[in-house]
Amino acid sequence: MQSYYIPRNYKGEGRILYIFSTKAIIYTAVGVGVGLIFYFIMNLIGWTMVGIIIAIIFGIVGFSIATFKVPDLKSFEITKKTGGENIDDIIKRWVMFKRKKNRIYIYKSITIKDNKEETKDE
Repeated sequence: MQSYYIPRNYKGEGRILYIFSTKAIIYTAVGVGVGLIFYFIMNLIGWTMVGIIIAIIFGIVGFSIATFKVPDLKSFEITKKTGGENIDDIIKRWVMFKRKKNRIYIYKSITIKDNKEETKDE
């Protein structure tokens, strides 16, 4: 009798508390950390509850950025191009684009006489 390999679904095994992946916990902790800055400021003013709510909101935003993907909607141009990709990947690419001062490098081939091809970087 021959044995067969049965593939397992490993998708949920890297998760902690079922909804938190490692990346989601890190992004949530960073979001709560930023929210705690506002919490301490609000605590000095005397608005402790407002500070707690702001810290929770920042935590939810961090979790959302790490977990959700951009919806694939055909009605908006931005979602046509980025639909189905992780939100944090989109933010990373945007930051890198701004860091390069809005430059996009294109590899362009130019055909010259005698069917020779010359390449040019712009």
